[in-house]
Amino acid sequence: MRRSGRTIRFALAVIALVAPPASAHHAIQGLFDLTKPISVTGSITKVEWTNPHSYISVDAKDNKGTVQHWVFELAGAAMLQHAGLTSTDRGLKPGEVVTVEAIAAKDGSAVGFVSKLRFADGRVFVPANATK
Repeated sequence: MRRSGRTIRFALAVIALVAPPASAHHAIQGLFDLTKPISVTGSITKVEWTNPHSYISVDAKDNKGTVQHWVFELAGAAMLQHAGLTSTDRGLKPGEVVTVEAIAAKDGSAVGFVSKLRFADGRVFVPANATK
């Protein structure tokens, strides 16, 4: 019986370690409204190359000329690099002007999930290609 108590404690410890990272990952539909596409043109202010998702921050002017700060979610760094988008060599860098086509956040905040990036030099990046 003593052995089974250790086994249960070990199993609970493993679950406690694994559960937080698993719950941190989310389905796109949980946070973003697939029926609300948006397009934002502005300057990249920050790039976060992380896994399981990367993020870019973009400052863009609204219809009244007021700068609005947006945050866009992309695939993870490894997938983006596999698809040819890097932090160097014409990749995502602060100061670059981009047009972001995205899916809007359900809560109406200035957040989106990227479906396409258009660079000022004519390059187009479709993150869906990062999963191939």
